Amino acid sequence: MDNISGKTIAITGAARGIGYATAKALLARGARVVIGDRDVAVLESAVSDLVKLGQATGYPLDVTDRESFEVFLDKARSDGAGHLDVLINNAGVMPVGPFLKETEQSIRSSLEVNVYGVLTGCQLALPEMVSRRSGHVINIASLSGLIPLPGQVVYVGAKYAVVGLSTALADEMAPHGVNVSVIMPPFTNTELISGTTSSGPIKPVEPEDIAAAVVKTLDKPKTHVSVPAPLRFTAQLAQLLPPKGRRGMNKALGLDKVFLEFDAAKRKSYEDRARTAQGVIEKD
Repeated sequence: MDNISGKTIAITGAARGIGYATAKALLARGARVVIGDRDVAVLESAVSDLVKLGQATGYPLDVTDRESFEVFLDKARSDGAGHLDVLINNAGVMPVGPFLKETEQSIRSSLEVNVYGVLTGCQLALPEMVSRRSGHVINIASLSGLIPLPGQVVYVGAKYAVVGLSTALADEMAPHGVNVSVIMPPFTNTELISGTTSSGPIKPVEPEDIAAAVVKTLDKPKTHVSVPAPLRFTAQLAQLLPPKGRRGMNKALGLDKVFLEFDAAKRKSYEDRARTAQGVIEKD
């Protein structure tokens, strides 16, 4: 059975980056795609391009606002066959830098988007999937959810949470015929890493690589998906190492300072948006 063609798939935070690339990949497979994003102008531009590829619609969405999320999913259902087949919780933000310099607003913004937004999406989408005994939720996390890095304290904590909740939820939903998966990429070549420089052997992957992993996971569901797959073993090794070993590995991989020493000027535009990532941004 084709798990993509003809299915209604909702993607959060999909006006750019990983979400946008995923929407394109799913449209190529014949899905009906509904994207949500808090930036209305960017959202409308994305939809105008996506409709050239297939059945695509988009609606404003603030994943930190439960009512906004509920309205978005209701519209996604109405655009489809009256139900939702797949929810991809992709929306996320990544403020970086020394933890002691993080503001309360930045911390709350990161946790609200990266954790609460995922939990809200799951709670709102899963009941109908359970009642139909069919459906799939895919949460986009990060290998930072397995490999803790300096300069990413809050982000790492959030992604640890997403990996853990996805795993527990996958086992809880399995008896109901519903799949839950978590995708864990390393650095991805999007605005999230603007101003940073990776000097180690782990190089950024492209959004299209994550999109391909999502497609593969829908075709053949599994709980944990690393991109690229071999990095899962690096992550597991990191969890087994003592402190000196872990720090030594991070240094060898060029991960010890990448989020502590970066070009603040080049990163400012993204950081400003990430640290206040709540509420819909209306068009001027």
